[in-house]
Amino acid sequence: MPILVCGSLAFDTIMTFEGRFAEQILPSQLHILNVSFLVPGLRREYGGCAGNIAYGLRQLGAQAVPLAMLGNDDGQEYLDRMRALGVDVSHVSTTTESYTAQAMIMTDRDNNQITAFHPGAMSMAHDNPVPQRKDIAVAIISPDGRDAMLTHARQLHDAGVPFVFDPGQGLPMFNGEELRQFIALASWVTLNDYEAQMLCERTGLTLDEIAAQVRGLIVTLGAQGCDVWDGPAKKEHVAGVAATEVVDPTGCGDAFRAALLHGLEQGWPLRRCAELGNRIGAVKIASRGGQNYTMTL
Repeated sequence: MPILVCGSLAFDTIMTFEGRFAEQILPSQLHILNVSFLVPGLRREYGGCAGNIAYGLRQLGAQAVPLAMLGNDDGQEYLDRMRALGVDVSHVSTTTESYTAQAMIMTDRDNNQITAFHPGAMSMAHDNPVPQRKDIAVAIISPDGRDAMLTHARQLHDAGVPFVFDPGQGLPMFNGEELRQFIALASWVTLNDYEAQMLCERTGLTLDEIAAQVRGLIVTLGAQGCDVWDGPAKKEHVAGVAATEVVDPTGCGDAFRAALLHGLEQGWPLRRCAELGNRIGAVKIASRGGQNYTMTL
């Protein structure tokens, strides 16, 4: 059955810094920060959380339905690409008032990243409501416009559609009360370890307390795999999968989430979903960009 992916469609400008950020930034001078990075590698890729997740779902043979906004620049080009991949773009809208969202991502030799993000059309995503379809099996609220994330979460809950709350880099936009409301509406929550710490600090809840309110909680740990709570007080660690090559971490989290959604739609236990997520993440990190890897089913 189709999987609804609420989130951003964006163009990524990806830059490669051959040094280490830590060697260029002086902690004692952060109050007058003024640094410049030489980036010999630069390329433009299709991106955005909704686009990357939809791409991963198609790699796994799942039906992806993104709910997103494109702008007045190269949006048609993105739509044509998604159609060619077999993605259902019937709920992707276009605005003439803004550019498509843009991410400028710089990666150092240790795969640390600095990202600047222009939301553009994404800021109007709340004008694109959750479709009234009876065939949607599961959904995800991934980083999007602030109003869109709040609105779509409520609409999905009211429609009885189970969804994953994946705040990602959008988490700092919300206060503790709003985040607690997301948790109350969601069926599952997924975060990386940094986001998990921030969510706990803002809500005043522990991870065990969050897990007790939802069907499942996943905290990803990069190469170390992830921690999974499949119900309250049922935490277990799922080991990571070694990558054949570490090339570019951009989009690894979205690839993991595609696997999570695919497994949930299939009715798998959360551990099995996470195991597939670790595998697809290891495949993705060996290729550049968020939408250039291929999976062998």
